[in-house]
Amino acid sequence: MKIALSCETTVDLPKSMLEEFNIHTIPFTIVFGDEMVPDGDGVAQRIFDYFDAKKELAKTTALNEYQYAEYFGGLLKEYDAVLHICLSSKISSTCEHAMAAQSQFPAGKVRVVDSLSLSTGIALQVLFARKLIDEGKDLEEIATRIEKRREFDQTGFILSKLNYLYKGGRCSGMAYFGANLLKIKPEIIVKDGAMIVGKKYMGALSHALTSYCDNLLEKYPDADKENVFITYSSADPNDVEVLRSKLQAAGFKNIYETVAGGTISCHCGPGCLGVLFYAKPEQ
Repeated sequence: MKIALSCETTVDLPKSMLEEFNIHTIPFTIVFGDEMVPDGDGVAQRIFDYFDAKKELAKTTALNEYQYAEYFGGLLKEYDAVLHICLSSKISSTCEHAMAAQSQFPAGKVRVVDSLSLSTGIALQVLFARKLIDEGKDLEEIATRIEKRREFDQTGFILSKLNYLYKGGRCSGMAYFGANLLKIKPEIIVKDGAMIVGKKYMGALSHALTSYCDNLLEKYPDADKENVFITYSSADPNDVEVLRSKLQAAGFKNIYETVAGGTISCHCGPGCLGVLFYAKPEQ
């Protein structure tokens, strides 16, 4: 069976990786005032420039059932079936819409998986799916194994500032003021599909990122060392290199450096960086 591997652009993978692993994507839409553009490479910087100039956030729009149905139908002209891994249902309504579109096709033609994750946390699941597809596993077995393993998807980020969260109504004025006053760099982690606050690091961003990476490696000594992502909206190359060295020393095989797309950047702003991997190998 020829299976199309699919996800939204919230997977935050560069075009080169999408092509290498034969991954199809459907784009979110980023709204700049009256202008609407598809999410993709280079959109994050435009979001930051728009915020600096207008003092307001760009917005994202959820994909609807019709868009998914058209997209899945197009893939089925070339493939026997579609495996689509969605942005977490606890974060966006798009997963619900994708599942509604799935029901429009005969059984076994489209299988939607709720990643319960975001950004390259989704990419971890997509790369795992690619491995299973290449091994010749059937559609339902692949989906079941992804769903079983997603609880070990370690997704989180450090934020340099809370101004984007505050502007978007996701952070109180008191928390925003306190974080600025005390130079707090919060960790935002994805747990059971939703974003929650983790550790709070103080001081310079470089120090916070180093401590964050050290804590992850200490917390997950038995992590799956096959793939790890360093994903950021913007970052100092020196900070990235320090983290890369730590991950190499810890034994990670494939260290992928990626830039977050528009959807993540709209909410987190510049200076957001995460280290993402499976906390355990497949059980």
